[in-house]
Amino acid sequence: MICALKHLLPAIENWPAEDQEALAEAAREIEAARAGHYAMTPEEEAAVLEGLAEVERGDFAPAEEMAALWKKFIA
Repeated sequence: MICALKHLLPAIENWPAEDQEALAEAAREIEAARAGHYAMTPEEEAAVLEGLAEVERGDFAPAEEMAALWKKFIA
C-alpha cells in the first residue's frame, strides 16, 4: 500500500458515513474496472428492478418531456 493511503486510513475512520460511502463507491468502481466486473449495491439493484417493473407496466415519460430533457443536456 502506498504511503499516502496508509496515512489517510486513520482519518477516514472519523469521516461522516456519507463520505466513507462515497470513498467505498469510488474504490468499488476502480476494482470493477480492474476486474472487468461490477457488483451492484442493493440500492442499485432495487433501482434497476423498479425500472424494469415500470417498463413492464408501460410507465414511460411522455415524448415531450423526454425531448425537453434531451434539449437541456445537448444544448
